[in-house]
Amino acid sequence: MKKMLIAAATLAVFGIAPIVAQASTPQEDLKAFREYFVKRFPGLPFAEFANGAYAVGPKDKREQWEAIEEFPPYDIQLDKGKKEFNTPFANGKTYSSCFKNGGIGIRQNYPYFDRQTGQVRTLEMDINACREKNGEKALKYGTGEIAELSAYMAYTSRGKKLHVLTPKTQAELAAYNKGKFEYYAKRGQLNFSCADCHMYNSGNRIRANTLSPSLGQPTGFPVYRAKKGHLLTFENRFKGCNKNVRAKPFKEQSEEYRDLEYFLTYMSNGQPVNAPSYRE
Repeated sequence: MKKMLIAAATLAVFGIAPIVAQASTPQEDLKAFREYFVKRFPGLPFAEFANGAYAVGPKDKREQWEAIEEFPPYDIQLDKGKKEFNTPFANGKTYSSCFKNGGIGIRQNYPYFDRQTGQVRTLEMDINACREKNGEKALKYGTGEIAELSAYMAYTSRGKKLHVLTPKTQAELAAYNKGKFEYYAKRGQLNFSCADCHMYNSGNRIRANTLSPSLGQPTGFPVYRAKKGHLLTFENRFKGCNKNVRAKPFKEQSEEYRDLEYFLTYMSNGQPVNAPSYRE
């Protein structure tokens, strides 16, 4: 893995400039971002990017994944999420009272910029806001019940296309550009950015694993990680990546991670939601 990381860093320094790291509009970024991945993986159907590494990796890995998805290990946690979603709070209300359409089929609209609070809101944030509004304690972010609830709500949106509104106001653009910065910024002792692995080296191997393209990544979260044995959220995965490059991670649902999710999800607009999903 160390050799692969060094090779990736070399590619990032010599001759490969950030594709959309320069000053540009979100619409220009989106066009350049998609064009990069379409050229990197010619002939790959656009919707296939939602399948991550299994869309661009070895055939045998794809076949194993498809077999696992027939009887996915996250089914038990998905059922728990459904039960939790429909179990009344102490005041008799449920999560459905807090969301549009009763919380069903809305995952594709997250995250979004809330002009009233002036910040990016994730689905997990709104789940906890709903709990507190109804007199319940907030859940711990990352894994456990919050991931199960988020997974169930995402499951009701399967097949719907990600639809993050284009940032337009000064505040929206500021959050978007902060997320963009987080994606391309070098960090940690290994001096890596998100783009180094999931853009410039997407499709390449780190030992037995294939680096997934950033395009389509948000569609599968929360994901069931085989090595962890449970569901985890996008922010939890961000923390894991930061640790892998020996950088101090931010707290889950920090402004940095929420803005990063905002940028990445906008870059994947039009990709079909397929959460929860299985990953090694």
